[in-house]
Amino acid sequence: MVFIDACFKRRTPYTPVWFMRQAGRYLSEYKEVRKQAGDFLSLCKNPKLASEVTLQPVEILNVDAAILFSDILVVPLEMGMDLGFFAGEGPKFSSPIRDAKDLTQLSEDAHTRLNYVYDTISLTRQNLAKDKALIGFCGAPWTLATYMIEGEGSKTYAKSKKILYQNPQFLHNILEKITQNLKLYLESQIKAGVDAVMVFDSWASALEESAYLEFGWKYCKEIADYIKVKYSHIPVILFPKGISGFLDKIDGNFDVFGVDWSTPLALAKEKLGAKYTLQGNLEPCRIYDKEMMLKGTKEILEIMQGSAHIFNLGHGMLPDLPRENAIALVEFIHNYS
Repeated sequence: MVFIDACFKRRTPYTPVWFMRQAGRYLSEYKEVRKQAGDFLSLCKNPKLASEVTLQPVEILNVDAAILFSDILVVPLEMGMDLGFFAGEGPKFSSPIRDAKDLTQLSEDAHTRLNYVYDTISLTRQNLAKDKALIGFCGAPWTLATYMIEGEGSKTYAKSKKILYQNPQFLHNILEKITQNLKLYLESQIKAGVDAVMVFDSWASALEESAYLEFGWKYCKEIADYIKVKYSHIPVILFPKGISGFLDKIDGNFDVFGVDWSTPLALAKEKLGAKYTLQGNLEPCRIYDKEMMLKGTKEILEIMQGSAHIFNLGHGMLPDLPRENAIALVEFIHNYS
């Protein structure tokens, strides 16, 4: 698989490409399946339909990897938290973590209740072309903890940070419990058939450097270590969004570093390119305009020429991006590189 070869810094005939949020509302086919499912969580829990939307972008765009269709919040859900998705408001937990008692009530074996995810993986791997990779994923402990403490998405993360500075040991206890669940969850995904795993730390930029290294990156590295020691043949991708200010502090036993669009790719290459394959980092909004999209793409491919690289966006596909531009982008990358 070209994607797996790139993860391991092997020579590839062209630069492989896939997109974060490549299964989504910019595809009419996705909207049709979503309507059938009824709501987002029902789609995540229906292996047949979740597998169908996982495969759509591979067939429509010709990307080199499929990423499992699921959500990072299924883990806290199966740890025992009550989760709802609300139109226009996003995900919400009705009873956020407030104290040690709330934490003790949460399970350490969420992975045993996530069979709908593993069934989606098995079904997808059966129907996915042999030369295309299937990526499994989870949210990073810090990102999941913010949802579990705040009860929803946040602009300030004030409740989470209040615990961090007033009661750091309690935050570590929360993060340790989440980390334990995530290790077993990713391991179960590997056993079900994924070819690579990715950890999304979407809210990494919410923390100052010292806090992120202690409460964020430390746990991402722990998960990566657990997987690499047991499954050295499985690439591990880490994506901490928005930490370009301290790339020189990044280390760990993983294979691919996901670069967000706010991080200059040349800087990431200088700091991390010798050690890791870099993935990224086109600004997703460039896809609105074909000329700007191709200009940005050429710049990225030229910066990374001769270095291990997986082309991706610097964050996820947006719901109203023109699909014809996304199709043209994949074709251009394959030909140009």
